[in-house]
Amino acid sequence: MLDRQYLREHTDEVRAALDARGADVDLDHVLDIDDRWREAKNRGDELRHERNEVSNRIGELKQAGEDEEAEEAIARSQDLKDDIAEIEERADDLETRLNEALLEIPNVPQEGVPEGADESDNVEVRREGFDDLRELPDEVTPHYDLGEEMEILDFERGAKTTGAGFYFLKGDGARLEHALIQFMLDLHREQEYVDVFPPVPVNSKSMTGTSQLPKFADDAYRVGGSEHEAYGDDDLWLCPTAEVPVTNMYREEILLDDDLPIKHQAYTPNFRREAGEHGTETRGIVRVHQFNKVELVNFVRPEESDERLEGLLAEAEETLRRLDLPYRVLDLCTGDLTFGSARTYDLEVWAPGDDMEEGPEEGGRWLEVSSASNFEAFQARRAGLRYRPERHESADYLHTLNASGTAIGRVMVAILEYYQNPDGTVEVPEPLRPYMGGQERIEGHEPVGESAVGAGRKE
Repeated sequence: MLDRQYLREHTDEVRAALDARGADVDLDHVLDIDDRWREAKNRGDELRHERNEVSNRIGELKQAGEDEEAEEAIARSQDLKDDIAEIEERADDLETRLNEALLEIPNVPQEGVPEGADESDNVEVRREGFDDLRELPDEVTPHYDLGEEMEILDFERGAKTTGAGFYFLKGDGARLEHALIQFMLDLHREQEYVDVFPPVPVNSKSMTGTSQLPKFADDAYRVGGSEHEAYGDDDLWLCPTAEVPVTNMYREEILLDDDLPIKHQAYTPNFRREAGEHGTETRGIVRVHQFNKVELVNFVRPEESDERLEGLLAEAEETLRRLDLPYRVLDLCTGDLTFGSARTYDLEVWAPGDDMEEGPEEGGRWLEVSSASNFEAFQARRAGLRYRPERHESADYLHTLNASGTAIGRVMVAILEYYQNPDGTVEVPEPLRPYMGGQERIEGHEPVGESAVGAGRKE
């Protein structure tokens, strides 16, 4: 959330930022509510001051024996009390409307963020890992076909038990997923992250604190009701990203300067409806409704957040470096920034199995596996996250950052395609072998059931 005083004093800057983002926000309406709220607050202060003066006069008049004038003053005091109650009710209503309006305004991009309308205007910073590529089969089989052939991915049974966008991992597919989770957690412990294992359901207040609500209610899974119905602060949602519970751990608390920086990592399953994504490539496990992720969340002093963003990016990159997966770094343009971000770097891993127009010249496609973002005080203001620079100083809003460390399902896609062998097996990346009992290769499993016999896949 933007500070209302900042909005008043930097209106032109905010207006330009909204234009750069392509955001449809009626800023004049917000400013009008703010003007009327301040007017009501000022009028309330004036009435309270007058009532205090009248109350003081009542005692003086009674002491002087001027009973008739004292009764008039008492009547005036009651009238003022009623006026104050009315103006306070109006001010409270305006403040509620103002806060609701402020929740609809995205963050202001930092100076230097590339200007652009959408993802096509993102700026590629660099590529890593393309100088020494492993030898690939003449035709790389896409992960969804390979996974089904090897009996490690099962989309049909996932759709049967839950619905479209859900799937089973079986055998070595499940082992590979578990290996990736433990590998990432161990790696980020080396980077001085402290583990947290958060609750999966989160309440509306937490979703609002990290700006998932009200903007992205359509993308979320609400527990016990439709996401389109009115909800309260205590209503529950399935976790869309561990960013939500971990950032809200310290909501409405005051941390000490000595506490900072705080670096937390959390593994969670995540749930998203992916509303509005119809028409995008949906085969396989690239865009699904349930996926696993290790999230990195940082709480820092404001003056340190820009430098920490660069460090956070490097920490997320280390996952891909150690797995020896080729990738690139993008600096997101104003039109592609997430709602709450002031600056974001995306990590996109190379998956060679599907040739797409926007992919690299080597073929295949890019898959976003991490967004390293600096939210500055935007989330902190929404969630009441503050720290006290010195024990005797007033508390100030801290800065929050986060990144995926990384999206496990999409990294699995890259492994199944990039580490594919000509004989249809998959090489297990060396850093993952200790987590798979020393296994060096995924060869697949025999299918089960009468349907496999009828399809000629089993003797």
